[in-house]
Amino acid sequence: MRVIFNVDAISAPLTGIGRYALELANGLARHDAVEELRLYSAVRWVDDPAEALSSNRIFASLRQNLPFKTRALEVYSQMRNLLFRAHTRKLQGYLLHTPNYILMPFEGPAVTTVHDLSAFNYPETHPPERVRFLERHLPRTLARADRVLTDSQFIADEVHEKLGVPREKLRVVALGVDGRYRPHEASELAEAMDRHQLVAGAYLLVVATQEPRKNLVRLARAYARLPNATRARHPLIIVGARGWLSADLERALAPLEASGAARRLGYVSEDDLPLVYAGARAFAFPSIYEGFGLPVLEAMASGIPVLTSNVSSLPEVCADIALCINPLDELEMCSGIERLLGDEEWRATTIRLGLELAARYPWSRCVDETVSVYRELTGEQR
Repeated sequence: MRVIFNVDAISAPLTGIGRYALELANGLARHDAVEELRLYSAVRWVDDPAEALSSNRIFASLRQNLPFKTRALEVYSQMRNLLFRAHTRKLQGYLLHTPNYILMPFEGPAVTTVHDLSAFNYPETHPPERVRFLERHLPRTLARADRVLTDSQFIADEVHEKLGVPREKLRVVALGVDGRYRPHEASELAEAMDRHQLVAGAYLLVVATQEPRKNLVRLARAYARLPNATRARHPLIIVGARGWLSADLERALAPLEASGAARRLGYVSEDDLPLVYAGARAFAFPSIYEGFGLPVLEAMASGIPVLTSNVSSLPEVCADIALCINPLDELEMCSGIERLLGDEEWRATTIRLGLELAARYPWSRCVDETVSVYRELTGEQR
């Protein structure tokens, strides 16, 4: 089969959708069933995902810094669509897949991936220009797409019930975990621990963009309720880029950071992130809403116990292995963190079960299941 794959989402720093697009692009390039793979980035063809990463950095900067962001986003989208139509006019026998919601105009079979509906469910937690863009363009994409991929059954159900997409169009394809996320020996961790001023086995980790949906404000407040001795032994370490609407988070973290009980590392490199995971005592991810929750699986694969939320897709992904709490209840979250850090018998069991679960989600599985969806549209046999 011949595939055109949109790599706009592969942009530094890589977040969940960017990681998904990168892993799919690399996997499709190696897949036996894919006779030809063409990558389209921003407004041009690129030879490989690394080139897309470089190209997209420029366009991401322009979109971020231009005034009148809503208008700029629309103009950019229109220009991209015109160029894509011109670049693909003479191509025959291709399938188009965009891994980031909005399809470009294309005459052949088309697949899109919808990761979540947070912009519709929680519009106040997103930049307004992004919400308006999706409100305008996503319904057209869903009507035009031949298949709509989602990361979880929870999101597939939402897309059907809230946006009216027929069940027969929907396919659930779970994300994967890179093999670099695994338990590490102390000697393997030493350099990264020194580089980030961490002590292996002695910190509570959270990996998330600092934006309201990740619920970091309540996490900080719940953590602040812990006994002083617990906070001294296990500081709260936050990894992730600064996002938006963060004034409440700044207020919640200020006293913790002033006392040394919490610290933000910002963006951590691709090489160091698996080591920072593996060096943690435990992992907290009390998000209010997720389409999948990849950091939960990454933490399990790293051999550390996880606390997460009992809402959206998270219980589906963690299969009752993580400690699932009400993300709106700070007292319950605080009690959960105490168990996460101190209940040795529970920790040993959940670490073992988490490693077994994560092992069932390699990225190769995601690629194979995606190719199976392509086969439905192209009529190709296995």
